[in-house]
Amino acid sequence: MTYSSSLAMSRQRYARRNQNAVSYRREQRGIGPVSNTIILIILGCILGLLYLTQVTKTNAFGYKINELRTEATNLQSEHDELEVASARLQSLERAKNSPVANNLVSVAPSGIVQN
Repeated sequence: MTYSSSLAMSRQRYARRNQNAVSYRREQRGIGPVSNTIILIILGCILGLLYLTQVTKTNAFGYKINELRTEATNLQSEHDELEVASARLQSLERAKNSPVANNLVSVAPSGIVQN
């Protein structure tokens, strides 16, 4: 055997004398198409559930905000009504105690007009 043929033989993957005929290589295993599809479906379901929980929380906070706004509106209208009643009661007291009202003369009915 010449030098060049021995180099050519070493480049080939054939079994030579006194060598094992079985070569061990690591096989890379990947996820198959069915497993890949199942994983993608599960991830989609998880993302959908996360979205639904966020929307539900937002709606719950929206109901609470709406309830508080309604309560604030009711309290504001009650406050306005109390201000008007207070002004009305104070105006009667002011009118009774004013010097102009004290100088007025009371009038008695003079008679009844009949037809």
